[in-house]
Order: sequence, then structure tokens, then C-alpha cells
Amino acid sequence: MTQSESMSFATQSNNLILDSNNNIELENFWHNRELSFTVTKDTEIISFACSIPSVDPLACLQKFGNPQTLHFYWENCSKQEAVAAWGVTRSDYVKSDSRFGIARNFAHSCFRQIIREGANNLTIAKPSVFCSFTFFADRESEPFKPGTLFLPRFQIVKKNKSCCLVVNFPLQRGQDKHRIIQQIEQRINKINWSALETLDTNEHKLFSIDRDRICDPNYFKSAIVSALDSIAAGELSKIVIAHNTEIRSDTPFKLIESIANLRQLHPDCYIFSTGNGEGQNFIGASPERLVSVQNRQLVTDALAGSAPRGTNNTEDLHLASLLLKNRKEKREHQAVSDFTLARLRSIGLKPQQLPLQLLKLSNIQHLWTPIYAHLPAEIEPLEIVELLHPTPAVAGVSREIACKKIRQYEKFDRSLYAAPLGWVDCEGNCEFVVGIRSASIDGDRARLYAGAGIVSGSNPDREFDEVQLKLQSLLKALV
Repeated sequence: MTQSESMSFATQSNNLILDSNNNIELENFWHNRELSFTVTKDTEIISFACSIPSVDPLACLQKFGNPQTLHFYWENCSKQEAVAAWGVTRSDYVKSDSRFGIARNFAHSCFRQIIREGANNLTIAKPSVFCSFTFFADRESEPFKPGTLFLPRFQIVKKNKSCCLVVNFPLQRGQDKHRIIQQIEQRINKINWSALETLDTNEHKLFSIDRDRICDPNYFKSAIVSALDSIAAGELSKIVIAHNTEIRSDTPFKLIESIANLRQLHPDCYIFSTGNGEGQNFIGASPERLVSVQNRQLVTDALAGSAPRGTNNTEDLHLASLLLKNRKEKREHQAVSDFTLARLRSIGLKPQQLPLQLLKLSNIQHLWTPIYAHLPAEIEPLEIVELLHPTPAVAGVSREIACKKIRQYEKFDRSLYAAPLGWVDCEGNCEFVVGIRSASIDGDRARLYAGAGIVSGSNPDREFDEVQLKLQSLLKALV
């Protein structure tokens, strides 16, 4: 394609008008992110949904995604669910303490603009707004803003063997909607979906890395000692102190391969990735669901208290039994479940909890209490996200005092670590995870995050060992 042809396409790409030779490459349609007009709150948006053959959404992100535009990836391997979203139809960046309210208004505005077309009867074909929030609202955590919101241009959703594609395309005043839809269908029909059934992986040499301890181990342990003194003095009963490590590679880290490694190493976790559209990304394998709403049924997790996995069944059962009897770990867990129940009841919900159980992950096991509630129509999912963040599982008790001391103890910015990441769809369903067991990636540099819950009886050496265990699983995924 000549330069003049490329410029012509860039101008017309929002109309999906083909040139006279009808030979514009499909990739231009997917990769184009520049709008030839400003999308305002009054702009109509065609949200076209269609069923597609079963594909790997991560393979679609690998093929069509662009590091210079926003993206979001989420996968729950155990439930055979995955979502990949990329490109921007509408976006906003929030720097206000009222970021969750602004996010609700942004989502409402997007969904009011949408004209749903195509296979809207598909249960998984719902246009969604994707969100990421930093841990602290008042810190502009470069390279991520306190709140990032976007309605993607493209969204692939997979549940079991069912797959669908949602295209959100702005409709300029005076355009022929039916012609636009026809052209979208033509482009979709040209895609070789069979080539996207599996991820395109190549053999890569192991990275040579340098590991820099940004947070000194001795300082981390001394912070725990100081926190234990505050707990003994009755200032608070729990605090979560995070630790981070920075690594450098001789070549840039590979985002898609790292995500693929995470889902292979942690099939029992929520795999996630989000980018800021400028080349920096945040990925992880979180065991913790902050909130899920499906058909007005809310589910959240009280997840705190942990122990390593055993090297054999006998050792594993022994460690599990010790965890279930450990008073310190059970106190830590109880603080989270009590907080969650109280917060949900404070807005009139009637939460129910299942009996205490174990969540067994590949290298660690946690005390886990699932909590359920019916969500009335007048309460929105993002209100629950605001209500629960941050939970004692990632902050402490009391939450306000714990957050104040976190700022005092931690010499780095948490950014997206331990913060809500997820989406809400046009029918009020949502999925948000807590961004723990995570890493930020910027070219050949990566910063790995993990935290430890400190309560009366915590041992600084053991807490440091637990954090290293969490960091090690992340390191494997990256290198």
C-alpha cells in the first residue's frame, strides 16, 4: 500500500469504506485506533456482536492487539472463561477521589450511546467497559492513572467452547448504519479464525536477568517489627505490608508469552493483563476475586491466611491441617470475612457465607470463605467495588489506620498492585479481581509485587519467606 493510500484509509477507516481496488489489508481495520472525528457523549456507537468459531482470545490479542493502544485480558482457566479487549472507542482517565462515581457515569454514558446489532441473543455478547484503578486514589502512579476506563473497539469473549466477537464502532451523523454493519460483517468474514485456535508460540531462550532488591529485606523485616509494635499497642489489629523486586532482562519481556506462562503455571487463578496504551503493562495471577455479579447475584471472597503446599500428599494434608488450626492465620482470615459482611450489610444486603475452606493453588494454599448476596437493581456493581476496596486482605484493620501506615512503611508506590481490575457490562454484570501476585512490565524492566498480612504472632522471617514464595512464581512466568 502506498503512503497516499494509507493516509486515505486512515481518514476513512471509521466509515469502513474500501478503496476502489477493494484491497485494503484487514490488519489496518483492526489496528487503526485514530478517530477521524471526536467521539462525544452524543455520538451513537454501533455495538455489533456475532458468534465466531472457538478461538483462543489470547491468540487474538497477540494477532490484532497493538502495544500503543489500551488493552485488557482476563482468564479463569478453571471456569473456561476468557475475555480479550483492545483498541479504543471511548476512554477516560480519572484523577479524582470520586473515581468510582465517575466510572459509573462513564459506563452509563457509553451504554446509552450504544445501538446493539447482530447476535444480541448470545448470552456472552455484551459490550463492556473495562476499568483499572490504582490502590491509592490520590497518587498519580506513573505510568498508570488513578482510574483508567475504556470502551474497547474490539472484544472477544469465550465461555467453554462458545466464542463471540463484539465490535464497538462510532457512527457519524448522516452515515448509513446498515451499510456500516454490512462492511463490518465483510471484514469479519475475511478472518481466518482457524489460525487463532491456539497461541502462536516459538521456542525462546531463557532470559538473562539482573535482580535488584528495590525493597531491602532487612528494611522489610524491620517494618514488620514496627507494625507488630503498633498492633501490640492497640493501634490496629492487622496490616498488609508489600515487598517489591525489580528485574532487568537482556531483551524486552514478551507480554503475550508471559501471560501464557501465567495461565499454564496458575490454572486455578485469575490471569489478567492491562496496558496504558504507551507500552507499559501490568500482569498477574490473582487468587482473589473482589466481586462478581451475574444476573444480580453477587459473589465475593474472603481470602487471607496462607501456608505452602507440600511436596507430596501426606505433607500437603499435614500443612493444610496446621493451617486450619493456626490461630494467627484464622485471626487474619476472620478480619477479612467480618469486614466484608459488615460492609455489605451496611447498604442493606443480606450476605450469606459458606463454611471456611481451603483454596489450594499450585504453590500456596489459603483460608477461603466465599460470600454471596442478592444485589438489588438500584445498587450498581461499581458501588460494591468502591465499598470493598481495599479489603483487609490487602490493607488491614482498621482500614484507615492501616492505609496510613502503609504509606509510612512502603518506600514505593503500589500503583495497580492490590487494586481493582475488571469490567462491567451493559446489563449490570461485572467481574473484578484484586491485582495481587502481579508485575509491571516496561520493556526490559519488570517490577514484581507481593504482600504479607501482619497480625499479632507474625514472624518477620516467615513473612519474608512467604513473600519470596509469591514472587518466585511471578519470576518463572517472566523468564
